[in-house]
Parts: sequence; structure tokens; C-alpha cells
Amino acid sequence: MTFENSLHVAQQLDQADPLRPFRDRFLIPQAEGKDLIYFCGNSLGLQPKTAREALGRELTVWQHLAVEGWFMRPDHSEDTPWLSVHKRCKEPLAQIVGANPSEVVPMNNLTVNMHLMLTSFYQPAGQRTKILTIGGDFPSDQYALETHITSRGLNPDQVLVEVFPREGEYTWRMADILHAIDEHRDTLALVLMSGLHYYTGQVFDMAAIAQKAHEVGVPVGFDLAHAIGNVPLQLHDWQVDFAFWCSYKYLNSGPGGVSGVFVHEKHHQANLPRLAGWWGYDEEHRFDMTKGFVPMAGADGWQLSTPTVLAMAVHHAALQITAEAGMEALRRKSEQLTAFLEFVLRDSGYPLAIITPATPAERGCQLSLLVQRDGKALFNRLVEQGIIGDWREPDCIRLAPTPLYNTYEEAWRVGQVLRNFLA
Repeated sequence: MTFENSLHVAQQLDQADPLRPFRDRFLIPQAEGKDLIYFCGNSLGLQPKTAREALGRELTVWQHLAVEGWFMRPDHSEDTPWLSVHKRCKEPLAQIVGANPSEVVPMNNLTVNMHLMLTSFYQPAGQRTKILTIGGDFPSDQYALETHITSRGLNPDQVLVEVFPREGEYTWRMADILHAIDEHRDTLALVLMSGLHYYTGQVFDMAAIAQKAHEVGVPVGFDLAHAIGNVPLQLHDWQVDFAFWCSYKYLNSGPGGVSGVFVHEKHHQANLPRLAGWWGYDEEHRFDMTKGFVPMAGADGWQLSTPTVLAMAVHHAALQITAEAGMEALRRKSEQLTAFLEFVLRDSGYPLAIITPATPAERGCQLSLLVQRDGKALFNRLVEQGIIGDWREPDCIRLAPTPLYNTYEEAWRVGQVLRNFLA
């Protein structure tokens, strides 16, 4: 893609953007009556304008029906009762992650779901006890793996196989990840890692990793916190065994919004071990209150507790926007918008290193900048100019040009701040 670093060109790109109307679906934060330039969707997405209405509908049900809201709706409403609230989200979720509706379910929070999936898919036996992951993954994943392994009576130092970037490099080479799986083929029990790295913005070739893991006879799972709603996914076709995610980043479902899981249909009839709760029990007999857990079919059988209805309402409202835009169209804009931001940053002349891969297929809508000269001062200047990004000690600024609501003109203005700060 060839660009020109000018406001006119940025505005032309915005005029030609087919996703431009989706920006009006969100509430843009303001300061002193002006819209902020919000490049922090990789941490918390913006509020859809429909969120308040969706929440209000459930509050109205609670007000007028109270407990009967689990089984009925007011006459004017076409929504399903609360008893089936999770089912509203299954179709759009399946579309976004490339799955069958039976393979996905919204529930819990990310780390809870990670432990649930480990319970089912991490089955150490004999010499096959190891879990292969990437070194320096998000801390929550590191802590979950460490403590889960310890709870099984094993030593994380002996069980965890961590693959790091090569010395002097910031991102992973796929050949190194695949080689590590091959190298430990006789001792691996599971491959589990992020599908998109939170710090660098690197997208991993999940299809190739899944294929290699299955070649050596182990299941594979992915943490999709930074990938879902960001990059195209085909979890079913890639034969990924399981995945989990949060919804408050690129899915815009609100702070601490409901998580979700994917379990491939090939495991739906398997007698996998699991931690069960009453909401995962066979729906037709859930209220029989009998002993002996009988799971619901598909991913629904991994549910634990009564769903958080209010959070689920906002989640559904947000999912509908992403599903309507379509991941293919979002990805097209994401690649171009991220490339334009990269162009204007480099053209600013400011001394920085972009550690996110330069190849569009290997990155999401994020650029991670290492700024060793006055990095925190530059970040503070961005904030002063109404540009919201993310600072990571000691010298990293993460910027996420999100295709649903960010514009080319906003990207151009970020470049201008860098140019002026250097001057």
C-alpha cells in the first residue's frame, strides 16, 4: 500500500471507508467537549450506543417480572427469557470465531474458563506431562498455568516448556515454535498459548500450530483475548481443540464483560473430565435437582453457574455490531488503517522501533512502539493532545487503531504529535 502523509489523503481514505458508519454506533470519550482519539481498544473497547438500551430492557424485566423473568418476557419483547440468555450470543459468536453454534458458549471470565479447559484437556500421564506455551505470555495465563500444574501435584519448572523469541528479537519465529513441539513430542500433554500476543501484537499461525500439535498426538488450545474480534478465526476448520477469550477488548462488551469458550465438536461426545455446575446440566431436567451430572450437549455442558444476565445483555448488543460488520471487512480496514498509522509514525522522524511484525498477516490492529528516548514524556504529550494509548514500562507505547471506530484522520494526527514533539 502506498500512502501520502497529509490530512487531505487521510480524509479521502475516511470518505472511502465502507465501515465509516459504524463509528456512529459507539460513544466516543470526550475531554473539554472534543472527541478523544481512542487507540486503546486492545485494553478496553468503547461503549456501544445500544448497550444502555439492552441493559434497560433487562432491568425492566427484573422490575415487572422479578423471578418470572427466567421463564417469560413482557408481551412487547421478542428476546428469549433469562433461562436461555446465553443462546442469544451463540450465532454471532460462532460467526466471529469460525465455529458451529454448538461449539461456543458465553460464560464466566477468561481465567476461570482457562482453568476449566485445563481440567478437561490437560491429562498428564506417564512421561507425557508437559505443557508447551510461549514465554512472556500475559501474566494471568502464566499464573493460571503455574497454579494449575501445582494443583495436579506437578512442578511447573519441570512441566512448562516456554518458547521465547531469539536473542535480540522481540517476536517469535514460527519455525521455532513448531520445532519445540517436535522436540518435546514424546513428553508433551498439551499445547496452550495466546493466539495473538498482548505486548507485541504478533498473530501466531494457529492453523499450523494445531496441525503440528496433532501430529505429535496432543490437544491444542488458544487464549484469544487479543485475537477475537481483531483477526479472522476459523477454529472449527483449523481443528483447534478448545479456546477461551474475554469480550471487553475488541468485542466492546464492557469492563469485565462475560468471557466465552470454544470446544470443537469432536469432543462433544467424549467423556472428558470437567468441573461441573448446575447451569451445564441437561436443560430439560435441570430443575429436577437429582444427583449425577448429565451435561448439556456441546460447549453448553461446560457452563457452571447462573449467567450474569445484565452483562450478557450488553455482550449480545456488542456482538451484533461486530457480526454485522463482518470479520472479513473489519480485517481489510484493519490492515490498511494499521499500515497507514505505521507509515505516518515512521515518516514523523521520531526515533522509535516498531516491534510489531511488519507483515500484515502476522499482526492485528496494534502497533507496539519502543521509545527509548523520552518515551514516557512522549506518551504524556499524546495524552495531553487527547490521544489515548497504553504505556508499558519501561519504554513501550501500544496503539490500537480499531477498525470499528477509529479513522485515518486520527492516525494522521498521532503522527503529527510525534513530528511536533521531535521539533
